[in-house]
Amino acid sequence: MHIAFDIGAGPPVLLHPSLGRSVHDFDDLANAISNAGFRVVGLEPGGIVPSDPPRSSAALADFAGEVIECADSIELDRFVVLGHAFGNRIMRNVASYFPDRVNAIVLLGAGGKFHGDPEARAAVGATFDATLSEADRLSAIHTAFFAPSNDPAVWIDGWYPAARDVQQAALIAAEQSDWWLAEPSPMLIVQGLQDRAAPPANGRALLGERGGPTTLVELDDCGHAMLPEQPDLIESAVGTFLLSLDLED
Repeated sequence: MHIAFDIGAGPPVLLHPSLGRSVHDFDDLANAISNAGFRVVGLEPGGIVPSDPPRSSAALADFAGEVIECADSIELDRFVVLGHAFGNRIMRNVASYFPDRVNAIVLLGAGGKFHGDPEARAAVGATFDATLSEADRLSAIHTAFFAPSNDPAVWIDGWYPAARDVQQAALIAAEQSDWWLAEPSPMLIVQGLQDRAAPPANGRALLGERGGPTTLVELDDCGHAMLPEQPDLIESAVGTFLLSLDLED
């Protein structure tokens, strides 16, 4: 893992992307957060660029440790963590194992307890299959990640199987109870109502089970991809939450 970008000034917000994808999926959101008065640090998982290969094996807690190493490298003491899909599990691990470092948590497409339907889960694997035709891959991406009315073409590229393999193995081996609630930091959950990979029941369960301050925002016409599907609504929800916190630089 390495720092791909570090923009803006103000209270720091660390970003981690989805399974087998780059932190540059956050580019538009990162600019919006930065413009709202925050320092935004994008963390690129190993395996995305050739110069930073993935670990041969890792646990979710190992990835959380890498987040802390990146924060330490730029002398960040406390920060907000924001993760999309797989990244939300990493950031909940950070908050669970290093609660003294985390000011708040933002989860986009939170999963972990209620699994996606079998067709969507199979389609996730197919998105990384380079032997499929473009039409078949687009169909898989649509099924796994996008609401029915949204165009999956924007995500035809940007899949990194080497990163996915290590990340997925860590997911399978993880104990959900170790990181599910990520107490006690304030949490924002943004969930797509048409998310078939991480169904809305996950966000509702977190809202009901957490003791710490928790806000749930559900978006219609939004699947698991989220960022290209409803960028304006996500920017609004995240910005409103961050500005509500009493944070210091």
